Amino acid sequence: MHSGRNYSFKEFLLWTRRDIYWLFLLAVIPVVLYKYAGWTWLGIPWVPVALVGTAAAFIVGFKNNATYARAWEARKIWGGIVNSSRTWGIMARDYVKGDVAEDMAAIHREIIYRHIGWLTALRFQLRQPRTWENTNVQENNKEYRDFYTIDEWDSKLPDELAKYIGPEELAYVLGKKNVATQLVSMQSKRLKELHEAGKIDLFCYIELENLLKEFYELQGKSERIKNFPYPRQFATINLFFVRLFVFMVPFGMLREFEKLGEYAIWLTIPFSVLVSWVFTSLEQIGSSTENPFEGGANDIPITALSRTIEIDLREMLDETDLPPAVQAKNNILM
Repeated sequence: MHSGRNYSFKEFLLWTRRDIYWLFLLAVIPVVLYKYAGWTWLGIPWVPVALVGTAAAFIVGFKNNATYARAWEARKIWGGIVNSSRTWGIMARDYVKGDVAEDMAAIHREIIYRHIGWLTALRFQLRQPRTWENTNVQENNKEYRDFYTIDEWDSKLPDELAKYIGPEELAYVLGKKNVATQLVSMQSKRLKELHEAGKIDLFCYIELENLLKEFYELQGKSERIKNFPYPRQFATINLFFVRLFVFMVPFGMLREFEKLGEYAIWLTIPFSVLVSWVFTSLEQIGSSTENPFEGGANDIPITALSRTIEIDLREMLDETDLPPAVQAKNNILM
């Protein structure tokens, strides 16, 4: 997530420069052939170009609205995780009671730390790449990765989980396909043991189990966005329409600028590049927004949100040796 005021024009040009290169070449070739080779038949009426451009504008707008909706839904899901996690912290601390303060403190810590482990496993799972994602495929996105860091790619899940759960639990959950799911399951099992031991009364036990159900729902919603891409048929037609339009633009501008004078035809090059760059940039922005957990610069900052939750929960345990909040690097917060 970009946490600054906006992307600088320099950053945006750097990000889109590869498109500018081939758009410039695409504009130069027909102008040179039209001017010096006498291929005047290359000039086509502007009307069909405008019609294709209108269709491309509609499909680009549709895609960008849809991809923004995916990103906003993902942010709302993680907003729910933040709020429910804080609720879990106070419930775990206040609902679980006993006669020995030291034992209760250890149980509170166990339950809260296991929840932090769930957050850790979930964010690692959401950062795993999918074939349709763009961050590690498109060259412009791969280059931009140098501007920020992704903890889930630079560290290992077993090492991170070992900070929050014991070795036996760690070995058990790592043997499962969905580690986050198993951690919530282990929470439920532990709550049942505490309830049967008389350390959680029935009403509190039900409330805590309902909260676990909510965590499963939030996890499932995150997995739905992660595992179901923006429909490929819409993404494909968007890409094809934009490329068709930008290919036609310089041919449609040839005769229009020729009407302005002998040398005005050379204006086809900058104006063709400008118009085409607007469309390719819109398409590129939509592609970089459609997968809000893939590790791109416009992702939901699940690492920072998880760290915020961890700090809040550990402060509820009156701990003072807390990890620092995740800081943005070059205005990119992950």
